[in-house]
Amino acid sequence: MQMSKLSPPFDDTVQLEEMPVDFPDSDTAPIVPSSDLQDNEVIDATVPKHQVEDGSHVNSIISNKAAAVTVFTLLFINLLNYMDRFTIAGVLPEVEKYYGIHNTRAGLIQTSFIIVYMLCSPVFGYLGDRYSRKYIMAAGIFFWSGFTLSASFVPKDAFWAFIVLRALVGIGEASYSTIAPTIIADLFAKEMRTKMLMVFYFAIPVGSGLGYIVGSKFAQLMGSWEWALRITPTLGIICVILIIIVLKEPQRGLSDGATHLKNTSVTKDLVSLLHNKSFILSSVGFTCVAYVTGALAFWAPTFMLNSIKVQGHNESLSTVSLIFGVLTVLAGLIGVALGAETARRYKRKNPRADPLICAFGMLSCVPFLFLALFTSQYNTPATWVLIFLGEVMLCLNWPIVADMLLYVVIPTRRSLAEAFQILVSHLFGDAGSPYLIGQVSDVLAVYFSSSPKSAFVKFVTLQYALYSTPFVCVIGGGAFLATALFIEADRKKAEDLAKGPDLSDSNEALDAQI
Repeated sequence: MQMSKLSPPFDDTVQLEEMPVDFPDSDTAPIVPSSDLQDNEVIDATVPKHQVEDGSHVNSIISNKAAAVTVFTLLFINLLNYMDRFTIAGVLPEVEKYYGIHNTRAGLIQTSFIIVYMLCSPVFGYLGDRYSRKYIMAAGIFFWSGFTLSASFVPKDAFWAFIVLRALVGIGEASYSTIAPTIIADLFAKEMRTKMLMVFYFAIPVGSGLGYIVGSKFAQLMGSWEWALRITPTLGIICVILIIIVLKEPQRGLSDGATHLKNTSVTKDLVSLLHNKSFILSSVGFTCVAYVTGALAFWAPTFMLNSIKVQGHNESLSTVSLIFGVLTVLAGLIGVALGAETARRYKRKNPRADPLICAFGMLSCVPFLFLALFTSQYNTPATWVLIFLGEVMLCLNWPIVADMLLYVVIPTRRSLAEAFQILVSHLFGDAGSPYLIGQVSDVLAVYFSSSPKSAFVKFVTLQYALYSTPFVCVIGGGAFLATALFIEADRKKAEDLAKGPDLSDSNEALDAQI
């Protein structure tokens, strides 16, 4: 087979060759893009043979086993990604005490990270649509690990150095988050893609929960909060090795039969995305998800610790972080699985299932969050239950939003689309929510001049600030309902272009894709 020339700097991507095959039971059976087949339906089609090019010749066939290993490698990295992101939240009061800061500056730790993360995402989105994705991810994770480890050695009189290093971690995470879902999209299609995205996005709640648990417990064990930041860098180096050795990168558009598509200019790409109503509206909805999850993830352990003190009880930060972490893990496992599976089944009857389920999740979250905040002053167990139910509803969205993006955007623009969604959702979502919640809390504390640092004041001011989250959920639910109006047409448009001739070099390309 004649192989195409490689794109710089590396491009060890899968090449496509159409050939009819049987379905052997061996591990070398090629991956078949999944379809919405009913039970006992006969398959009569040719299947793509997945091959990897190392620069001069074909290395091997990507088997089902190799694809599964690739997905679980990405899952492990995503798990580590979110562990690192929320480790600070699990030891936040100790960090505040160490550096002598208040809630506003504490919120800046997460906000500075998110700002760098979202600003770097478009850069990696551009690169991810054009160059070898595995090497981009490997380099990003290497630097991310180094910055995280360095932050653990910053002395107490250099808080701004700590802020800078935590912000730079966003570079590494941007290199991964914009690219990883597109690899899964190129390996699997339709129902199988939904299932694999479900597996991949298990890492968000599970990793976040482990960040609270592992970080706080390891810090307690070692007697210093800095040790919470020294776990993930070691695992990060292991991830770099796994990416280089184990991960198989498919050719862009392979699972959709769209390997003929070529890259267009960034301007055309952006114009196309801005005209994609489903993409824009679902990004607005996801921004609301990011605002709420960012606020809760960063402030919930501190808020619950203060609420317990207000009730006259004593509890350690590590125990509160452990409870919140376990609830987050369980809520994520249930929510992600429930959302993905419900969407997969409901789509057989209603093609608008994805945005409707997302809207249901956001709107159902409203009463649980509101009641959790209201009840927290009186009943801690009931508050934990309500937080858990609210998190389940929020977690319905993660795999579904990702799946919608991947099927309403053509393969050669998916990394940029991921980057655009990350930029918008974090800019107006969790980049500002931790800082905004902290700022509102500190402003309200001024009115309690007699005892602004008491547990009661800390609790009440955070409670009032967090009341913004249910209202944001309502906005998100409305955005997803609006998405349902356009999702069918936008999906068909993307599918038609993927199956049609390559128009990238003609003036008709832009019109066809808009």
